Amino acid sequence: MRVLVAMSGGVDSSVAAAVLSEEGHDVVGVTLKLWGGESDTGCCSVSDTEDARRVADRLGVQHHVFNFGDAFDKQVVAPYVQGHSAGLTPNPCIECNRHIKFEKLLMRAEALGFDAVATGHHVRLVAVGSGYRLGRGLDAAKDQSYVLYMLGQQQLSRLLFPIGHFTKAEVRQRAEVLGLRNAAKPDSQDVCFVANRAGGRQGFLERHLGESPGVVVDSQGKMLSKVASVQSVTIGQRRGLNLGGTAEPRYVTDVNLSNATITVGCREDLYTATQPVESVVWADAPVPGVLDVQVSAHGKVALGTLEEAGIVRWQTPQRRVAPGQAVVFYQDDLLVGGALAV
Repeated sequence: MRVLVAMSGGVDSSVAAAVLSEEGHDVVGVTLKLWGGESDTGCCSVSDTEDARRVADRLGVQHHVFNFGDAFDKQVVAPYVQGHSAGLTPNPCIECNRHIKFEKLLMRAEALGFDAVATGHHVRLVAVGSGYRLGRGLDAAKDQSYVLYMLGQQQLSRLLFPIGHFTKAEVRQRAEVLGLRNAAKPDSQDVCFVANRAGGRQGFLERHLGESPGVVVDSQGKMLSKVASVQSVTIGQRRGLNLGGTAEPRYVTDVNLSNATITVGCREDLYTATQPVESVVWADAPVPGVLDVQVSAHGKVALGTLEEAGIVRWQTPQRRVAPGQAVVFYQDDLLVGGALAV
């Protein structure tokens, strides 16, 4: 099989390429050039591209670079900024997977005659009936299925995830045995286009949206403090609100951009019996009944039912999800679909 392997320069995608090569596939590596601006946290730097090239040389496979920078700016960065301007809390990694890695890259691979695309995500491709599902990665601490909830049968039938059955320790051990320079390279943790040294998320949004001062009030409307930019505040946030020390922690329960007001309350105020969602997608056919529902990349699951009106009804009250964040559905450890919180 001729396989195009997305190689970020990290150890996971490097070992994915090695595994496929060992299995006898015709492997070609590709690194995606996405973000051209300042970065100190993600996987888009020149050094990452060089790491990927060195690994490809070590494995004896071809390596290319695809410049998808324009598409990344249009389909990931711009919607991230626009989302915050509308009071949402987007997940740019999910949108990158949706539009770049598993749409644009798949289309390019097909045009070039590849049979499949492979990545180093910690997930398992599981055959179910006549189709596929994504199973959680063997290493629960590294499972990445949450950020791949948008994948349907058309994509899954052309994808490979070679390291989903390995723990992270096993991945690093294999890299060491292979003599790969990046065997001990730290994982990328943050958004590639948001640089910590440039003020992080708040600094990035202020540069693109300008400062939007706001006031922080309690549930009775009493003003407690001010913030420099209301657009960088999200539901559930506790820090960065200039509240000083309080006897009881306070959390953001509402963000109203129209009047630049942030409402805070106690932890209990965040809990709700239902969660509205939109843009529901399924891996195959809709799955009725009670599902395991996950609302953050490594959060605990809670039992809930997706109703036809676009409402997740929790069996026990759960914390409200920030609008724009993913709400992902599982059944028996298999990913079956997901949606966006409203």
